[in-house]
Amino acid sequence: MYNHKNLEEKVFDGPFDEVVLEVFRFQYENNQIYRAYVDALGKNVANIHTADAIPFLPIRFFKTQRVITTQFDAEVVFESSGTTETTNSKHFIKDKSIYERSFLNGFRQFYGDVKDWCILGLLPSYLERSHSSLVYMVQQLIEKSNHPKSGFYLYDFGQLASVIRQLEADKQCTLLIGVTFALLDFAEQFPMPLKYTTIMETGGMKGRRKELIRNEVHDYLQKAFGPQPIHSEYGMTELLSQAYSKGNGIFKSPPWMRILIRDEDDPLTIKQSINGKARGVINIIDLANIYSCSFIATDDLGVLYEDGSFEITGRRDHSDLRGCSLLTL
Repeated sequence: MYNHKNLEEKVFDGPFDEVVLEVFRFQYENNQIYRAYVDALGKNVANIHTADAIPFLPIRFFKTQRVITTQFDAEVVFESSGTTETTNSKHFIKDKSIYERSFLNGFRQFYGDVKDWCILGLLPSYLERSHSSLVYMVQQLIEKSNHPKSGFYLYDFGQLASVIRQLEADKQCTLLIGVTFALLDFAEQFPMPLKYTTIMETGGMKGRRKELIRNEVHDYLQKAFGPQPIHSEYGMTELLSQAYSKGNGIFKSPPWMRILIRDEDDPLTIKQSINGKARGVINIIDLANIYSCSFIATDDLGVLYEDGSFEITGRRDHSDLRGCSLLTL
C-alpha cells in the first residue's frame, strides 16, 4: 500500500523538483477529476518529467466538482465568499493539520515565531460567514501567538484603535491583518502613526467601496499610518499555502509553492522568462494540496521574475471575481 504519510513529509521537506513529480503521479492515480482532465488533454503521463509539463487544472473545477485525491470524509470544507450571483468554490480538506503546518511554517519563514507577535484580525465580512480558510488561519495565528490582546475585531474600530495605541506604547510587534475595505474604513476613522505595527491586506472590497488598484490602497494606508511598507497576503480557498509581500506588491512563496506563467491565448503553454520576467496568467503548484489538486490554473494575471517572486496585475476577462480578490495594475 502506498505510504501517504511519507509523501506528506516530503511535501514540506523534500527536494521540490523530485517531490512535484511524485505528487503529480499520486494525484493522477488517485484523483478521478484530475485524471479525467489529464486524459482528456491526451497527455501521456509517462512522458512528463518536469514541472512545466504537468497539466494544470482550471480553478473553476472547484466550483462544480469534488476535487479530492483518495477517498475520504472531509474534516472541514473551506468555501469561497463569492456573491449571490456566483457559485462558491469548495475545498474538501482531509486533514486540517496539513493546512496548519503549511500556514504556520509559511508564517515562520517570512515573519519569524508567531509567539513574538500580537495578531489582530480585521476580517468582518469573513467572520460573518462560516467555512473561511482565511479566518481559520488567522484564528490559529491568534491562538498560537498567546498574546492577551490578540483577537478578531468586527466593526468596533474605537476599541481596535485603543488596543493598537497600547501595543505601540509597549513597543510590541503587532500584525494587523485585514480585508481591504475594513482597513480603509479604519484608516479613515482612526489615522495614527505606527512604528511597531505591520499592516497586511488580504484583498477584498466586496462592493463596500470603490475598487482601487493596489498602489492606491497602499498609498492611502501609508498616509494614515506612516511610511512603512504595506504588506499583502496572497491566498485563496483552493490553496493550502500563502505567498506574502513585504511591500510594493512583490510576493514570495514558501519552498513547497511555486508560480508559473501560462500564455493567455494558449492555456497549455508555459511562458519562459524574457529579459528577467514572464507576463501572463498565473499557474500555481501548491504541494500542500496533496489530497485535492496541487496544480491549479488560476484566472489571475501576473508577472513572474527570475528569482521566483511575482506580482498580481489583474484578472482575466470574463473570469469570476473572487471574494478575496483585489484589482491591481
